[in-house]
Amino acid sequence: MNANSLQTPIVYLKGVGPNRAETLQSELGIHTFQDLLNLFPNRYIDKTHYYKIGQLQRSNADVQVIGKIVHIKTVEQKKGKRLVASFADDTGEMELVWFRGQKWIRENIKLNTPYVIFGKCNWFNGKFSMPHPEMELQKDHEKGLAVAMQPVYPSTEKLSNRGISNRVISKLIQQIFIESKGRFTETLSEKLLFELKLLPKNESLFNIHFPKNQELLAKAQFRLKFEELFYIQMQLIAKNMLHKQKIKGFNFDQVGTIFNEFYKNHLPFELTGAQKRVIKEIRGDLGSNAQMNRLLQGDVGSGKTIVAVMTMLLAIDNGYQACLMAPTEILANQHFTGISELLKGTGITCALLTGSVKQKDRRPIHEQLESGELQILIGTHALLEDKVKFKNLGLAIVDEQHRFGVAQRSKLWHKNEIPPHILVMTATPIPRTLAMSLYGDLDVSTIDELPPGRKPIKTVHRYDSNRLKVFQFIRDEIRKGRQVYIVYPLIQESEALDYKDLMDGYESIARDFPMPDYQISIVHGKMKPADKDYEMERFVKGETQIMVATTVIEVGVNVPNASVMIIESAERFGLSQLHQLRGRVGRGADQSFCILMTSHKLSTEAKIRLQTMVQTNDGFEIAEVDLKLRGPGDIMGTQQSGVLNLKIADIVKDNDILKTARYHAIQLLKEDPALEKPENLAIRHAYSQLVKYKNIWNYIS
Repeated sequence: MNANSLQTPIVYLKGVGPNRAETLQSELGIHTFQDLLNLFPNRYIDKTHYYKIGQLQRSNADVQVIGKIVHIKTVEQKKGKRLVASFADDTGEMELVWFRGQKWIRENIKLNTPYVIFGKCNWFNGKFSMPHPEMELQKDHEKGLAVAMQPVYPSTEKLSNRGISNRVISKLIQQIFIESKGRFTETLSEKLLFELKLLPKNESLFNIHFPKNQELLAKAQFRLKFEELFYIQMQLIAKNMLHKQKIKGFNFDQVGTIFNEFYKNHLPFELTGAQKRVIKEIRGDLGSNAQMNRLLQGDVGSGKTIVAVMTMLLAIDNGYQACLMAPTEILANQHFTGISELLKGTGITCALLTGSVKQKDRRPIHEQLESGELQILIGTHALLEDKVKFKNLGLAIVDEQHRFGVAQRSKLWHKNEIPPHILVMTATPIPRTLAMSLYGDLDVSTIDELPPGRKPIKTVHRYDSNRLKVFQFIRDEIRKGRQVYIVYPLIQESEALDYKDLMDGYESIARDFPMPDYQISIVHGKMKPADKDYEMERFVKGETQIMVATTVIEVGVNVPNASVMIIESAERFGLSQLHQLRGRVGRGADQSFCILMTSHKLSTEAKIRLQTMVQTNDGFEIAEVDLKLRGPGDIMGTQQSGVLNLKIADIVKDNDILKTARYHAIQLLKEDPALEKPENLAIRHAYSQLVKYKNIWNYIS
């Protein structure tokens, strides 16, 4: 059956009809034959074993029994009726029970005829019973597809209520095999099949739905997982190649005097090996004649800013301007302060543009930008305004890029006729497996080494019963001149959840740390931006020693003097949030601490999260644990959710298959970018069904 035939609407499959088609579409998203064929089983039940009624145990397990229905009756109950049949073999008798579909069952049941039944076995009123069993006449069972391992498909309550059982779905998939005569178009090349010892497409599809044994099932799963991940990687890698060939970039061929002068005389510390490696990767992009499109990821405090500054200097050396856009005014201010300090004495002009900059102060910025006198502009969304015109923007850096929408980012790209080079930065570590699938179309650089001299943050887990000792520890730290964050998960008390809310917490802190000895700031999401900035500013200046806040301080606050982070109800936070919050301390030379406060009642998952935080400061290690706990969907949110709409593969469990798929996709597109070689025609055909733009081959070849 070719790809076009498999696009036939599901309503035309024998045994479906309009009502079933509508239910399959709404419940499982099945619109075509292909969709049904790609509805892969969740698990398999071994149906090679048959029990005698006399052997049954009170274990509520799935069992398969051969016997005859010797009697059937309707029993009245408080609500409605139930149908009860006596089912017997030569060792005993049990009951079969139906609470719905009784009329059809009664009319179609054959008494004293051998049946094979399958289902959960219960112990009820002194005998075994099986509610709503799967049933098949023994003669039909023996001549049907010999399924040693019964597939179990995804289901919903609505499907069950409408009679679309696991058995019905299995029969419908059988029907596709009957209509196609078991022949499906091969989607991989002979070379890949041979090199990786993969099953052909036909055998893989048959053995995923009707496996003869465990070995064939494993081979079918490997083949189909590889294929799925291979085509996702093909799309991402082809998109990257297309970008590099189609979108020309400025060629920064000079490493000039400004860069070298800064490196020799103004760099305040020795670069780490990771920073040097990343700068080299960026320099390779900037001199390639293609637009750079690179993601720079590095843990909190790993030194991404200095890499950004040196990339800006490469742009300036080549006669271009650079800009850096941050998601909040606080973060933009911090970048401006830090970068201005680094560039002091170099003669490079740098300005800040945010919503708070007054109109009279904006005019000179706009003028200097257009004349080219202003070399670096740092700011927030204000950079996107139409009034902001550059003379020749050559580099745009976006910090915490996931906080900006696609439309906002693209506005920045259009600040020049030829799009500037793009460097997006994130302090949220992305697990390698997820980066390969989510950002496979970007070049990814990783700073995986902290600057020397940084002391690892000491993280401990304490229960609410230790609160007095924790408060004493806070007093001791404040006495040393340090500052403290105390973070709460909620703003208003929730009746359903037994957690302290922010205002209660604030009042409690204020009682234990009274004025005038202690000054406390409070910040939460419901405050007006001006009030929030005022409170943040007081803390940044050291006017307050304690900052009581919700997670609004998660990104972008840099207070080197803050050495203690207390996270209340820490069990309520995800791992990445806990790690981001912890990253607010440990920015100075002093030893910093993170204290995770919880109640004694903790779920297994919460214990794993807390234990991970106590054991490691490595954001990438934490991100891998987070991915295993939550899965890719939750970590990504809605971002690029369509990219990983996987049918059979799991990027966490199938990490090795993903790496193999990516390797082979890269090799193939290097050797045959337009997939023109005769041996790759099967891949070309399958790929062309997947890509959204029709003329991709014209661009790539």
